[in-house]
Amino acid sequence: MATSTPENAQLAERARLSIQNSGLVQREVARHIGLDETKLSKSLAGTRRFRPTELTDLADVTGVTVNWLMSGSDQTRGVSVPPPAMILPTRHAENSDQAQKRRAIIESAWWLLARRGYSSVRIADIAAVCGVSTASVHYYFSTKREIFAEVLRYSVKLAFDRQIAELHAITEPVSRLKRLIELQLPAGDRGRAEFSIWLQTWSYVAVDESGKENHAQGYRRWIQTVEDAIAFGQEEGVFVEVPSADLAIELTGLVDGLGIKVLTGMLTSDQMFRHIENFIDRTIVKAKGSNK
Repeated sequence: MATSTPENAQLAERARLSIQNSGLVQREVARHIGLDETKLSKSLAGTRRFRPTELTDLADVTGVTVNWLMSGSDQTRGVSVPPPAMILPTRHAENSDQAQKRRAIIESAWWLLARRGYSSVRIADIAAVCGVSTASVHYYFSTKREIFAEVLRYSVKLAFDRQIAELHAITEPVSRLKRLIELQLPAGDRGRAEFSIWLQTWSYVAVDESGKENHAQGYRRWIQTVEDAIAFGQEEGVFVEVPSADLAIELTGLVDGLGIKVLTGMLTSDQMFRHIENFIDRTIVKAKGSNK
């Protein structure tokens, strides 16, 4: 049973509000996030603590961020740098039914684009997966490129939600940095899909100026989050005294390169993580007895 605290009560209140505003009933939310309805009821009453994965799933289903659930604001600065509003999923003045349909289109498009690639997916394919007409998809999105831009925003939100839900409870700097990187591995279906979307975005912005700002905003947020985690370890005296910005560039570059090797079958995600852990231990963690 969760300890009754003001923070837990506030989180439960915001969770109830997110469900109410989504237009879903509690039973539907429980089914969507794979949680027993009795356990969800206890969490919504503040007598059971949400697990990190439950928070991320709840935020996904109801269209809010984990940051809002935990702090009451999308922009609260914590263990993960908040994305600017322009790179979070676009907010629209619409009723709950319309909002649910929009989210369903984006999630379906996210999976299709990740697995089959931008050029191989038609709007008709997205409509078929959602069980709606092509005209219905066009009601929400004018073009496939507009859908892809929203899919990228969705990917940013997914990463941000995971980081906020998990990292705040990890206070040891090495463990926090390694877990931050582990959360971004192309591991499992969702991890590979998310990395695929980023890889396709890199390919697109390399030859087209129109998507560069959204990509840059999202990527800068990621690098800054890594830099903050490194700076935290330096403040605690366990990381080397090298500019945190330089170390963040090197570490994120390694993640990008190894991630491509995983998606192309040259490495497994476990092998990728071992390489990254070795890099952190060898390059970022201060050697025992060292003052540098």
